[in-house]
Amino acid sequence: MEIQALVVSLLSPMVLAFVLGIVATAMKSDLKFPEELYTALTIYLLIAIGLKGGYKLSITPFSEFIYPALAALVLGVVIPIWAYQILLRMGKFDIANSAAIAAHYGSVSAVTFGEAIAFHDNLKVALLEQNPQMTEEALKLAGGVYEGFMPGLLTIMEFPAIIVAILTARIAAGKSSKSNGETSLGKVMQELLAGKSSLLLIGFLIIGMICGKRGWEQVAPFFEAPFRGILALFLLEAGLVTGRRLGDLKKVGGFLIGFGIVMPILHAMLGVYLGKLAGLSLGGATILGVLSASASYIAAPAACRVALPQASPTYYLTASLAITFPFNIIVGLPLYHYFAKLLYGT
Repeated sequence: MEIQALVVSLLSPMVLAFVLGIVATAMKSDLKFPEELYTALTIYLLIAIGLKGGYKLSITPFSEFIYPALAALVLGVVIPIWAYQILLRMGKFDIANSAAIAAHYGSVSAVTFGEAIAFHDNLKVALLEQNPQMTEEALKLAGGVYEGFMPGLLTIMEFPAIIVAILTARIAAGKSSKSNGETSLGKVMQELLAGKSSLLLIGFLIIGMICGKRGWEQVAPFFEAPFRGILALFLLEAGLVTGRRLGDLKKVGGFLIGFGIVMPILHAMLGVYLGKLAGLSLGGATILGVLSASASYIAAPAACRVALPQASPTYYLTASLAITFPFNIIVGLPLYHYFAKLLYGT
């Protein structure tokens, strides 16, 4: 693994804040965030990601976006099907739990995406510190820059996996779409579209597209410069939550722990490869790989509570939040960047 990328990742304030949260929980510290503050931080990050992504999308030619968008859609459909079969056949989970876990791993984590953006921004700074004369093209080849429309791919990938996993469970259970399954699917769609994660991402992506550059410049001082500071606060809270979930690792078994580490690596490799085929830069392909490797812990749990109430949150929340999320934040980002550099031959 490239030492520079590893240092950029591990020594960033965001990652260290996350680790501090885990340490604080292990020490039984009384540190905790008020629920209102946690919600406010979540809302800020989702708005910032959506708004800037919408602005960047507004200045991106359709021909540059269409193939990465198709790649993102393919990943959102294929990953939950593959994950479901592995969990069902190799992991010996029942239909509901297999589908619920697959939904989480097919969907995406906006916070992991935010850390991937911060990682690449920090990498760009480190590269320019080494060589201030580095051109934009050289930065692109080194993975220090990425396409601005990546939040659009985040939005595309959030929903299909959840729907595919739930439909897979319904078909496997032999339920008719004319039974209460149709009503349940309607409730799932309502939960997905009305939930704060989806509503804010889609809503502000559209707002950013409508307002364009002039609109973005009006709010950039609030949503661009403070972004990484707010992300550090959020990851401190995420570390506290993850620390509280670590005790559940004893309950989920060795297979799910291995699944939560190995599958993100495989998904990332697939995402990076499809990103390259779709014409993304090295940085963009790495971020698509990170999206593919991430596991949802906001949108997917809400949908699974409605559509798969018999599935155990101990399994899907522990896997996504206590295993995959910390792995991606601490180890995954530089690992996926290294794989992308090998694939791109840089």
